[in-house]
Amino acid sequence: MAERGSVLVLMPAAVLVFVVLGAIAVDFAVVFLAEREVSNAAAAAANDAAGAALDHGRFYADGSLRLDPGAAGTIARASVGAAGLDHLNGLDTRVSVSAAEPVVEVTVSARVGFVFAKALPGGPEDARVSASATATAEER
Repeated sequence: MAERGSVLVLMPAAVLVFVVLGAIAVDFAVVFLAEREVSNAAAAAANDAAGAALDHGRFYADGSLRLDPGAAGTIARASVGAAGLDHLNGLDTRVSVSAAEPVVEVTVSARVGFVFAKALPGGPEDARVSASATATAEER
């Protein structure tokens, strides 16, 4: 009977462990969601740029499919801007267009703030997420 109530002493430690594990799960879920949003925005921007940045003058002159790099960059940045990523910090969009083939690659990166990790002393404020997508313009 001397061990009666010993579970009561362990209960606060168990609750603390569950709260910490829940905080870690929430922070990872926030980062994962932001990574998926950035990935979707990059894919949409690459598709938009590959479809709408065709160099019409060159196509009508010799029938070759080439992309206008300036138009591709403008279209991709507009597409990422319309994706609703305003809640992310440091949003950066990079667009590269292949000179040999009608291929556009869009890389989008941003910073997403943690919910609970920044409450810890020395804990990180945010994490960097990025995604790349490639699209090719081709005849059908």
